[in-house]
Parts: sequence; structure tokens; C-alpha cells
Amino acid sequence: MTAMPSLHDEHEYDVVVAGSGAGGMSAAITAAAAGLQVLLIEKTGRIGGSTAISGGALWLPLNAQSQPSGHPDTMDQVQRYMRNVVGDAAAPPMQQAFLDAAAAMLDWFEAHTAVRLAGRSYSPDYYPDRAGAALGGRSMDPVMFDGRLLGAHFCHLRDPLPEFMVLGGMMVTMADAQHLLSVTKSFQSWRAGMKLVLRHAADRLRGYHRGTRLVLGNALAARLFKSLIERRVPYWLNAPLEQIHVAAGSAPGVTGVTVLRAGKPVRVRARRAVVLATGGFPWSEKLRAELYPRPTGPWSMAPQGNSGDGIRLALALGATLGTGHAHPAFWAPVSILRQPDGTELRYPHLVWERAKPGLMAVNRAAQRFVNESASYHEFVLAMYRSHQGVPGIPAYLVCDAPFIERWGLGLALPGGRARARARLVRAGYLHRADTLRGLAQLLGLDPDALERSAERFSGFAASGEDPDFGKGATPTTATWALPTRPRTLAWGRCKPGLFTP
Repeated sequence: MTAMPSLHDEHEYDVVVAGSGAGGMSAAITAAAAGLQVLLIEKTGRIGGSTAISGGALWLPLNAQSQPSGHPDTMDQVQRYMRNVVGDAAAPPMQQAFLDAAAAMLDWFEAHTAVRLAGRSYSPDYYPDRAGAALGGRSMDPVMFDGRLLGAHFCHLRDPLPEFMVLGGMMVTMADAQHLLSVTKSFQSWRAGMKLVLRHAADRLRGYHRGTRLVLGNALAARLFKSLIERRVPYWLNAPLEQIHVAAGSAPGVTGVTVLRAGKPVRVRARRAVVLATGGFPWSEKLRAELYPRPTGPWSMAPQGNSGDGIRLALALGATLGTGHAHPAFWAPVSILRQPDGTELRYPHLVWERAKPGLMAVNRAAQRFVNESASYHEFVLAMYRSHQGVPGIPAYLVCDAPFIERWGLGLALPGGRARARARLVRAGYLHRADTLRGLAQLLGLDPDALERSAERFSGFAASGEDPDFGKGATPTTATWALPTRPRTLAWGRCKPGLFTP
């Protein structure tokens, strides 16, 4: 424990919040709404954390939109689903506290902040075959936000992943992408696509560094950021948390923090509380080695500032990490392109192409090991299960040329981009061959095994049933209706990485 000495460069607030993702900004906003003086500190140069680069979906059962969307829900049904999915991996009182507070939390934020969410009319739970699951009403998405409303603060909002943008900075949802790919096929898509493109062109002409039509997690972060600004909560960027101070003596308690600002330590007194919302630790080699299954590596989509700073400081003060949880991370398969200058581009294979009909995932034995349409978390768990017997990290995504033309594959975007795909082949991100046997040889796989896997895969696709892994057997994975006949094929290596939807 360390007392905080008096320095001439010293500040004082009721609450200091470290971290500017959805958790940190929500804590700062609610504390400010209660009349407290709040300071938000952020390690990096941008606001938003992992939230700003995520898909932004929230699972909020029993919300006010559930019944109007056609999915009336009950506490008993949701409790049953959580028991069948979470079990004892989280304390039952904590699970119940979430269920009791989720809807009320959303109501409060919609009444007092700029946060707006829209319920999905059809969005099956990730495990729809388990008792208590619902086909919709529980998952919600941030409503589109106009980044221009942030004014000069817009440049402080973390940019989304490049993979969520097209045309050099225009954010798109899955529905937007479908319209853009169909602009020559329907008037409705042409009109929607032109509206998007004209809006983006106007933004760039006005001097914005990217489009201001914000969707997904970037919209959620922006809405929280807008609410933070409206409540006049000060925020410090490039201000990593260096130390937490605790009073000694008969009345111990957290008294403040030391923050590194402009290269110099700054003391900040906290009269009421210090909130740690600094995210996880996917970029801490030490914590990954201790807590992640093997193999592990720097494969995460999370911002590289997520290196477990808050966890490290809390442990030093006597905190402990919880035990008995199902997994140490919420996983997603990620492919990586290493560029000539040594930098890396990552792509999260969430649902856009990986889950579509016509894509086969195989391990080092050239055998399928997973339902390709499973959730991204379950996909990586299957990679690890496979790896215990046959190397499944990296895994290989196999498809034919028409598939890539329609859906793309990772960084290889859909829609007639032959030159771009050729560059990805030369860079070693994609491998291409005219036959399955040729592709297997490029990858160092057994050609006979890959041909057998593809033949079995195509047979299941033609029949509409997958007895091996159940692809399409549940509402969540019901995209398995088209036969696939592999011709020119491509692949992408996938490694497990942490990604916060």
C-alpha cells in the first residue's frame, strides 16, 4: 500500500475512471449524472476502446422492445437459457443481477443519454438448440449515429476496423454491403447504395478523415462519447494509469492514482472511487502464457493498448482473478496478412463469409473439424479441440472462385477484385490452385484427404444435411442449402484471437 504524497501537479475529483470503452464511459456518465465530479483517463490517443472496433451488438433480454418485435420473453425462459449455457461458470447471483438490471439499464440510458439501440426482429441466440433460447428480441444493435454531432471531438473517436469500411472510410453493416453488391441488380439496392456513397463523398469533401455515418460498435462508442461531452466530463488521452494509491492506517482505501501525462507523472486524488475499466489482456504476453490455452500468440483484433494494465495494478494491491470460468476469452478466428514493412493486417472471420454455404474449414489433416456456421467463439473452441490430436491452429478455409466472387474471403473482398486477390496470393495470405490436389500440395496437406473431405462436404450440401457437424441444423446456422463443387480454390489461415462484439 502506498500513500499519495502532495505534489504541485495535482488534481482532485470524486471519481477517476480508467478506460474509455463502453464500460468506462458508462461508469463515468452514471457517476456524473449522480452529481459527482468525474475524470476519464485513456491510455491511448483515441476514445472508444474495443467497443469502437466491435460489431456493437448487446444481449439484453427482457428489454422493452422484445414484445413489440414479436418475441415476448419471460424471466423463467431467460434463466433457463443462461443455466444451460453459462451453468456455474459465473456465480448465480451475478447472473441474476445482470438479468434484473439489463432492461432497466437500457431504459435509463435511453432516457438520460444519447444511447439508442434497436432490437433485432430475428436473431436466434447463439445456442438455439438449448432450452430457453429465443429466435429474436434479445440481441440489440446501436442505432446509426451522425459523427458530425461530435464536432471537434470526432477526431478523438477511435476509427473502426478497416474491414468494416469501404471506399476509404465508409462504414457499412451487413445489410449495407448486400445493397452495395447488388446496385446493378435492383432499384432498391441502387438507391440505398447511392445514398451511402453520396453521403460519404460529401463527408470527404468537407474534410473529414473518414465517413461520419457511424454504425456497429463505433456508433455505440460515439453515442456514449456524445453523452460524456454533454455532461462536461473531462477526458485525458495518452494518459496511461501508472499506479493506484491506497491509504494506510486504520481506514485503508483507494485515495487516487498516478497518471503518466505528456511523459510526466501526474497525481489525481479520488475522493470517492477509482473505476478500472481498462479491458482485457490479449496483448500481454505474460498473461496470455499464464491464462490462455496453448498455442497462443499476438493474434487479437483488440486494440494493442489492451495489455492488462488494470489487472496488473489490481493484483499488486491484493486483488485476485476469478476462477472456474468456462474460458479466459471470448474467441474469434482471425487471419493475418504480414506486409513488406513488417506491419500486420488482421481480419476477424465473424459471420460474413465463414458461415456462408460453400466454405469448408479443415485442419492439418485436411479434415473438417467444426460446423463452419457456428459462432466465432465456438469455432475457435473447435480449433483448440482439434489441436489436441491433429493441429487445428492454424486452420484452413477452403472455397471456390464463385464463392469468393459472391462473399469474399477475409481481406479478399467480394465483387470482381482480381488484382487485389492476386496481390494477396503473392503475399502468402491466400493460396490458389486449379484443383484440390494442387491446393493441397501448396498447403502441405494430404491431397487424397482434402479431396475426400471436399467430396463428403459437397454431398452433405447437396442433401441439405450435415450429419458430421450439424451445419444448418439450427436457426443460427441455417445457411446450408447450396451445393458446392470446388473448382479454383483459395484459403486463409485462421488463428484464435480475442474480439468484443
